[in-house]
Amino acid sequence: MMNGTPSTILLIADPGAPAEIAERLVDSLPKELASQEGGWDVSVRCDPHPIDEHSEVADVVRTVDPASETQDVVIYLTDLPRRKETTPVVADISVQNRFGLISIPGVGGLSIARRVKNVAQTVVAEVTQQPEQQHRSTRRLTRMQDDDIVRYVAPSGLSRLRLLMGMVYANRPWRLVAGMSKVIMAAFATGAVSLAYPTIWQLSDTMGPWRMSVATILATAAMIAWLILEHELWERPKSAGERERAALYNAATVVTLTIGVVIFHVGLFLLLLLTAWWTLPPQMVAENIGHPVDVPTLLRMAWLVAAIATLGGALGSGMEDDEAVKEAAYGVRQRQRFDDRRDEEN
Repeated sequence: MMNGTPSTILLIADPGAPAEIAERLVDSLPKELASQEGGWDVSVRCDPHPIDEHSEVADVVRTVDPASETQDVVIYLTDLPRRKETTPVVADISVQNRFGLISIPGVGGLSIARRVKNVAQTVVAEVTQQPEQQHRSTRRLTRMQDDDIVRYVAPSGLSRLRLLMGMVYANRPWRLVAGMSKVIMAAFATGAVSLAYPTIWQLSDTMGPWRMSVATILATAAMIAWLILEHELWERPKSAGERERAALYNAATVVTLTIGVVIFHVGLFLLLLLTAWWTLPPQMVAENIGHPVDVPTLLRMAWLVAAIATLGGALGSGMEDDEAVKEAAYGVRQRQRFDDRRDEEN
């Protein structure tokens, strides 16, 4: 680094959520580091490396090889959950190699980009040996040092919940709907056909909110269970030592699918509400339910039909390819775990 000349940072990111966060840091991170003479330039490269959650820092350094890069500091953003025993690891830093590894799940599930930016600022402060540049928020983390390796781990309070939230964020559950076109078609076809039956009009008018709420919950749970069972998304530990890790990944799967299916259900409800308003003759519906059609009538009808359509979507999920479902539901690293597990079984 030369005085008056911008220092440089290379952000290497796994595809998916880490790459999206890295792109946001291109502008925001230099502003946080602006106090240094010459400033900072940040560049991004999407390049997943063959590491896993158990890789030692030295192994990660050999794999990434930051010495071969021309930038002054190299930071690798990954969606791998890393842990020291049961405590989530937020960052591993090799001061000698001017390299940092940030685990996105370790920072938690809220304000992710801001938290990663703060940790990246602390990584730069460590490798440049300028502790005054550390972001104050990282003082809540526990700092450990072994020779030139510095590690920041999450605070003990609710650490597993933070890790779970971070894993779910890395899976980007809101992408589930867009990735399963066959499920959407099956669900909407089921709902559109159901709207044509007078029995559905009468049921929606008489069931009441509690019974329809139960129907909605059961339909949502059925779709989640069907996705897990049909596409073998449930991890079964091979030993007692793997039980806790499998439980963590299974919990992340359930939460990811729950968020995705809820978004799916809400979108389906709105689409069916529009369809009912546009296609159903109000006079015909009124003759069957015994009173004029109003907005609450259409809302109740779309509510019930959305539950029925979600069940149809659960059955339609069996038409989706396993890889398509995993790509829609998981981040790159989690899909890699499934591939590794399948290779071991074969």
